[in-house]
Amino acid sequence: MKYMQGSYPIVEKQAIATDTFSFTVRCPEVAALAKPGQFVHILPKGYGLRRPISIAGIDRAKGTLRIVFAIRGKGTEALAQMNPGDDMDMIAPLGHGFTLLPEAQHVALVGGGIGVPPMLPLAKYYGERATAISGFRSFKQIILQEDFDALGAQAICCTEDGSAGAVKGFVTAPLEQLISEGLDAVYACGPMPMLKAVAEVCLRTGTWCEVSLEERMACGVGACLGCACRTKDANGEEQFLHVCKNGPVFKAEEVQW
Repeated sequence: MKYMQGSYPIVEKQAIATDTFSFTVRCPEVAALAKPGQFVHILPKGYGLRRPISIAGIDRAKGTLRIVFAIRGKGTEALAQMNPGDDMDMIAPLGHGFTLLPEAQHVALVGGGIGVPPMLPLAKYYGERATAISGFRSFKQIILQEDFDALGAQAICCTEDGSAGAVKGFVTAPLEQLISEGLDAVYACGPMPMLKAVAEVCLRTGTWCEVSLEERMACGVGACLGCACRTKDANGEEQFLHVCKNGPVFKAEEVQW
């Protein structure tokens, strides 16, 4: 895993929902290496621990990365106070990303809440071959649906309370419908209960699936061993792997739910 550490300038900032922000960072050498599904590890000014944030966009021509995050504590609140022109202390790109399938004709990109942003690089890769299913608690959390449209992917928005979107309820309902119509692959990122439900659907139907796990991380490179998760190998033997280094992306059948 090749990664770099440096201070990189913020070139764009947007507030895209309640307490949710999009930043574009100029880091040509990082953008040249980054892959869909990887993440960056950012050190907020005045803090000792970094915050892992998924990569939401890769523009190698411009030499930029896009990240999208929600304020979840004092660290991310400090990050949200940064502005264009400020330098972001970042280690990136980190982790094992998604497997790209050039031959796939139709894939589903399933995101829940702040698990929606890492689906964007996949939407850029697959374009019209992708359907993005995004789940949110209510209309206040909805983000990035226009971005999927701009990339050519069909966007299906679900809200648990039915306050917005095409579907009232969970992402599994439209996912099962897509699988019944024929689907080559499923990619998912979001809360663990959602990932477990998506994995169960895919395992039951024999659908290829990769999931990106969310976990607290300290070092981001597999040294502190703080983000271990239970998995099983090809022989069914239980083993502990690290989300930051071996993941965050795993095959759905590898994870011990």
